[in-house]
Amino acid sequence: MNAILRLAIKPSVGVAVIVGVVTVATGAGQERPRLAQPEKLAAITAAMQQFVQQGEIAGAVTVVGRAGGVVHHDAVGWRDREARAPMTKDTLFRIASMTKPITAVGVMMLVDEGKLDPEDDLARYLPEFSRPLVVAERTAERMVLRPAQRAIKIRDLLTHTAGLAPYPPGVNDVYVRRHRTLAETTLAAALSPLQFDPGTRWSYSNPGIDTLGRLIEVISGQRYEDFLRQRIFIPLRMYDTTFAPTAEQMRRLAVTYGKDKQGQLVPNPNTLIALVPQPRHPVPAGGLVSSGHDLARFYRMMLRKGELDGVRILSSKSVDEMTRLQTGDLPTGFVEGMGFGYGWAVVRQPQGVTAMLSPGSYGHGGAFGTQGWIDPKRDLFMILLIQRTGLPNADASPIRQTLQELAVAAVSP
Repeated sequence: MNAILRLAIKPSVGVAVIVGVVTVATGAGQERPRLAQPEKLAAITAAMQQFVQQGEIAGAVTVVGRAGGVVHHDAVGWRDREARAPMTKDTLFRIASMTKPITAVGVMMLVDEGKLDPEDDLARYLPEFSRPLVVAERTAERMVLRPAQRAIKIRDLLTHTAGLAPYPPGVNDVYVRRHRTLAETTLAAALSPLQFDPGTRWSYSNPGIDTLGRLIEVISGQRYEDFLRQRIFIPLRMYDTTFAPTAEQMRRLAVTYGKDKQGQLVPNPNTLIALVPQPRHPVPAGGLVSSGHDLARFYRMMLRKGELDGVRILSSKSVDEMTRLQTGDLPTGFVEGMGFGYGWAVVRQPQGVTAMLSPGSYGHGGAFGTQGWIDPKRDLFMILLIQRTGLPNADASPIRQTLQELAVAAVSP
């Protein structure tokens, strides 16, 4: 299937904006139009610029695309406002928890190879998780433990239903110090009692996703970050996606901003995940730095059922398993109507910030306001890259909602 991108270049805020019409060859010399309203895409730039002028963000990079290619990629505002360094399309961002689905893809690659199954007991590969205990009672004076009703399964980590507790004191500074290995943090997670029986509740779990990173190491025999680089980033030509940015990449990193007591946008030193030259802990739950270009290639791979430019990363079956609802009726997510697949949040009932998306759309956000969502029914993905702390809820950000509304409008009849 061959994609053709018909380009129109429009000046906006001093940056060339790619907007256009994607058509996909369907055989017998016919082409089916895939995008007919490029003016709606051009409106994204103006909307993001307005958020900059309102002082909500310093700058943004936005990307919209289809399976056949990118149809909008633009940058507005400032990468570093104080230094008057403009935002550019190759600016890099801390994508934080947008790392989680990428870690899950690594796990599912091993599933495709027959080296594990999501239904396997985690202790089969990480014996430190044998015989887990659950907190039955906790007071200021005592804590009562009991055996878990069943073993932790790999699928429990993929869906945030394992019940793992937050990292305990002595380990809970690992994201800002990056001084412990995945083996060490996994052991700390295994030795902590579970908050609930596996599979009975949903609770967003950074230690759970980090443990998946350790699982990748044990099964593949490679460091987690080496596995992702060699098996995902290099094949997909995601050369700016890394856990340890080079000096050159650090110069392209967007400054993180927050708001002071007067509501003014100010630089906000990141205290969530430190960036160090050679981190011992990669943070599979949120440690990646990436770009709009790289994430677009990853999202196109997912939209194309695991393949891009002749390179197959995942089987179509694994993509389907990752992106279907795996949590049943359990209350999940940070907004109403959400469920979870393997590593991805899944739109169960579109409403609120997801009202414009189709049921079955999937994606993930990050702690600094970044977002990436895929609507397979519309053959559409959209990426928002900003660096803002202190948003009331990154998933409910009006910036995200505006991008999604304009992107969906561009592909609607």
